[in-house]
Amino acid sequence: MLNFFEMIPWITIFFILLAVSVVSALILLVPRIPVSYIRVHIGIIALPPIIALLALVFNNESVIIGPWHFDSLSWLWSTFVLTIGLIVQRYSVHYLFGNRAYRKYFALLTVMTIADSLAWLSDDLRLLMLGWGVTLLGLVLLIGMRKEWKVARHASKISSRYFAISWLILLIAIVWIEQVTGHWHLSQILSQESLEQFKTWEKTSINLLLLLSIFIPAAQWPFQRWLLDSVVAPTPISAVMHAGIVNAGSIMLTRFAPLFNGDSVQVVLLILSSVSVLVGTGIMLVQVDYKRQLVGSTIAQMGFMLIECALGAYLAAITHAVLHGLFKSTLFLQAGSAAKRREPIVHKRQLSSVIWMIFGGVLGLGLGIAFWLTSPTDGYQFVSAIILGWSVALAWTQLVAFGAGHIGRIVGAILFVGAAIIFQLVHTGFHSLLYGVIPSETTQSIFMGILLLSILIVASVIGIWSIRKNSKTSITIYLWLIRLGEPKGNLVESHPKYLTQLLSRGGNVH
Repeated sequence: MLNFFEMIPWITIFFILLAVSVVSALILLVPRIPVSYIRVHIGIIALPPIIALLALVFNNESVIIGPWHFDSLSWLWSTFVLTIGLIVQRYSVHYLFGNRAYRKYFALLTVMTIADSLAWLSDDLRLLMLGWGVTLLGLVLLIGMRKEWKVARHASKISSRYFAISWLILLIAIVWIEQVTGHWHLSQILSQESLEQFKTWEKTSINLLLLLSIFIPAAQWPFQRWLLDSVVAPTPISAVMHAGIVNAGSIMLTRFAPLFNGDSVQVVLLILSSVSVLVGTGIMLVQVDYKRQLVGSTIAQMGFMLIECALGAYLAAITHAVLHGLFKSTLFLQAGSAAKRREPIVHKRQLSSVIWMIFGGVLGLGLGIAFWLTSPTDGYQFVSAIILGWSVALAWTQLVAFGAGHIGRIVGAILFVGAAIIFQLVHTGFHSLLYGVIPSETTQSIFMGILLLSILIVASVIGIWSIRKNSKTSITIYLWLIRLGEPKGNLVESHPKYLTQLLSRGGNVH
């Protein structure tokens, strides 16, 4: 007998509310409608993510209805994207008030987030292409919404070129897949019978195209330019961009995992993503502009997310994408807050502190080895064990070893245990939600983990050595990273000329 929640037609209600949200967005564009209607609009767009969340929790069985695929992964991503869109629009009610394109921002944000959620709900690849194309187009329009500012126009043109190339490459890959299998529906394409129709060179070529189409919107090296130039967009747009658009590569590779797994392209993805981690981290460290620091962080984080996919850890990649999106959107929405001066903290390394540090190192080492031994041949398990051990040792050192007296260490230990419990709860929650949806048997050999660590360690050692030697190499690397992160000439104005022009015409400068 079905319970109450299983009897509710979640899918019908969800699509009706999405349609109502789009209609509400169009109403916003009518000049006669008062601006105060935006608060009503915020209330309307709050309903779809609530329904998606309820469906995820109470009715997350995998169901294919026509061109749509509903499972815990699609419901999770819809909840995530629509919630980010809701938070950003609520934040923008005051932040963008007075802007000449005030109504258009809300309308485009609504359509873009809905299109993004529908793209990953679709089982038909043609609908995926349509939804993803509308998402990228909406982002281009949002970046260049301030048309009177030439810097924004140039940034919009750059992103449009990158996105058009990415979308066309994805289109070629999908048409190629259809030509091989004779199917447009992903569930049919990924069946064992259809997968056997791919020749080795066809599979590798299609996967390379998929990777290239993902690398561009994920702003991976050497395609990071568009994301760096997009900092001219209003902060709420940057929050949506970094939270729900650039991390879409995780769900795409997860959906295509049966086609992607076991292919040599995974090594290519691992190497290029590792380079992106290093480049993104370098940009973050040398930049003084806060938003560009956040962009560098996103490039590095997306690189690590794709590394997780290369190692077959799709559950970790999805978890990483969602948590990073929530974290990074929060940082962007706080970007305008007043910066407080922080005095450097000097820790006195007393004998007791050293003993506690040694204990933390032993604890981290023990936990890392124990975690690795649960699956010693898995490449991602090996990498995770090292990260876990290092994180435990670092957290123990900061919270406990350097605590001020006995009280400080007790409080630090409580925080340490609390963080561990929260981590376990989050990990368990995502695992229970996505169990059975993420493709099984996707582990990589330990060789991939060793290769990843070798790349990162060698690059880090060379960087630290060159910096300490103060060599020409370190100066060259520093200047190269500065050049990578700095905008080009047509994306900089020494004075806000467009504001002067608006004032001379008596226009609104907001």
